[in-house]
Amino acid sequence: MDRRRQSRVFVDLPVQIWGMDTYSRPFTQAASLRSISGRGATLQCVDAQLKPGDVIDILYQGTKAQFRIVWCGKPGTDMAGEVGLENLSADVRLWDVDPLRCAAAVGQG
Repeated sequence: MDRRRQSRVFVDLPVQIWGMDTYSRPFTQAASLRSISGRGATLQCVDAQLKPGDVIDILYQGTKAQFRIVWCGKPGTDMAGEVGLENLSADVRLWDVDPLRCAAAVGQG
């Protein structure tokens, strides 16, 4: 059974991320969004060593928002480099895709 509270939409959106890694070193890198929902997102291609609870910034098409790391894919698995995020900037519309409308449209189609 799926524990998600909101529907998610699969995307491939390039973003820039930055923050402090697990070793308190600043990092910045390109990554991409794999899925988005009204409250969060999943990043892929993340090289920085991060852990749940860390806060990172994401820049997408000139708009910036902060996210908290919820989970990290384990190294050596198919999910390595993936990171689950919770949006801390609820008042910022970061992407130009509305996950709720997309989910509703798919449900009707």
